[in-house]
Amino acid sequence: MTEFDLVVLQEDMSDGRLKAGDVGTVLTVYNEGKAFEVEFVTLTGEAVAIETLLAHQIRPVRSSEVMAVREMTI
Repeated sequence: MTEFDLVVLQEDMSDGRLKAGDVGTVLTVYNEGKAFEVEFVTLTGEAVAIETLLAHQIRPVRSSEVMAVREMTI
């Protein structure tokens, strides 16, 4: 995964805001791909979270997948 790739969160985050399946954009790659800074936004572009995640917590999007929506509790 490289900067600006779309990625899928693999697990719910402990604060409850982000859920497995949420899609984010890689902003920064750390330590040769061991960790990533990922931004998550609403469909209208409002920032929800920027998280530093380990490689096992995200995966690249697949060309066969479609996006889905869910309501955010802010």
